[in-house]
Amino acid sequence: MSEELFYPVIETKRLKLRPLLLSDSKSLLEIFSDPAVMKYWNTAPWMGMQDALDFVNSSNDSMRRQESLVLGVCLKSTGELAGKCMLFSYDRNSRRAEIGFGLGSSFWGKGYINEAGEALIQYGFNTLGLRRIEAEIDPDNHSSAQALKKLGFSQEGLLRQRWEIDGVVSDSALYGRLVSDEPPPKSA
Repeated sequence: MSEELFYPVIETKRLKLRPLLLSDSKSLLEIFSDPAVMKYWNTAPWMGMQDALDFVNSSNDSMRRQESLVLGVCLKSTGELAGKCMLFSYDRNSRRAEIGFGLGSSFWGKGYINEAGEALIQYGFNTLGLRRIEAEIDPDNHSSAQALKKLGFSQEGLLRQRWEIDGVVSDSALYGRLVSDEPPPKSA
């Protein structure tokens, strides 16, 4: 599989999804050091610039190894980095991957997850040849559950006491979408 497939630039009406750059580190740190953003993640909020630099470097390394696709979500109107979206745990033989998102809290409620998500899903299905895309979220994260349902995902299961972060034990709800599933209805 061509290496360029793991370094795409995907454009939507309002967004540009592109590989992360070291120059994105400051914006990434602002987003992922926010406890509100990280509330339902399986990692603690980032503590400093090194966390952001390490994330950019490890993301690019995993893309070079064709293990994941990690893209910044940028507003076309301003160029501002709103967050990131990813296809990870890529399994070429099984033609599946997991999807994940993280947006700065000032970008919540604007439909960016749906817009970026559907573009990334279509890239996964149509370009990478995925058959299945999965998501794992904290069942208390109702916003993510709603976003996944809007994107055409179905809840498929619950893993009890899956994670422990800073002494807090949480479950994981599992969602899936197949390439053969009916596409979600277009939002107005």
